[in-house]
Amino acid sequence: MNGLINVLKPPGLTSHDVVAVLRRMFGIKRIGHTGTLDPGAAGVLPICVGQGARVAEYLINKPKKYRAEFTFGIKTDSCDAAGNVIARNPNPGLNLDMLLEALQEFKGEIKQIPPMFSAVHHQGKRLYQLARQGKEIDRKPRRVHIYEIKMISFKNDQAYPRLICDLTCSKGTYVRSICSQIGETLGCGAYLSFLVRTASGPFLLENSFTLEEVQELWRSENLIFLLPIDFALEDIPALTVKEKAVPHILNGQSLAPSGVLGGIGNNEMPTLVRLYSPDGKLLSLGNYCTTGEGEWHYKPKKVFCLL
Repeated sequence: MNGLINVLKPPGLTSHDVVAVLRRMFGIKRIGHTGTLDPGAAGVLPICVGQGARVAEYLINKPKKYRAEFTFGIKTDSCDAAGNVIARNPNPGLNLDMLLEALQEFKGEIKQIPPMFSAVHHQGKRLYQLARQGKEIDRKPRRVHIYEIKMISFKNDQAYPRLICDLTCSKGTYVRSICSQIGETLGCGAYLSFLVRTASGPFLLENSFTLEEVQELWRSENLIFLLPIDFALEDIPALTVKEKAVPHILNGQSLAPSGVLGGIGNNEMPTLVRLYSPDGKLLSLGNYCTTGEGEWHYKPKKVFCLL
């Protein structure tokens, strides 16, 4: 069993919990997720199964999209609804112009300090483990990129105003930290009261499967939920090789120009390509290399035994 699964993670389960459920379900050891989603959050969690795990590194770096609810005037120790309330500031006097201006400040590249209640490692332990012991550790800020932050609605007719917004951001971004930072910018504090990941690269919420749906389909021997390994590799250029080159590639040998079906030019060669057999099966990912004589070839980087 090899491929990718677009799982709709429910709130209350960790990303590791989802992997454990699927590992037991399929009876397979080689399975993992690409990008942790907080236990309290729901949404898209790409899962790599079998040889699908070999492309995980290409999935992790893809942009993520979220729909989030920020509640202003309340601060929690974890910056989200799972934490304990540490401060209240009812009726903070926010207005739409103030909010829109604050949101604009967080577009582009920003520095972000990982929250203590996170899975970041520190001397062999997770930060959240230390936080539960009442410890506070100095954390180095990370650079993340907020591609878009768009207001969907703003309710200011209650003691604690609520904002619903859509965000598109780079990997490693903590949406609850953005929420907390915006609350500090506005001088009233805020916490992340709801979060759903709507997309992770090409994995979309509307095409995801719940664990219950995956289980029902698996029991009926219907693998409609299993995506091909190359589903999330469409941004990597593809080449089809000649039939005679197929066994060489599967044995890890380099692909010369003469082995490319139809031939390609020597200019602006992609540094990484997908290599396919004439019947459309993924063989390998290949790195572009040149020799001292100026000749080029593609050296297999990851070979997939899927024939």
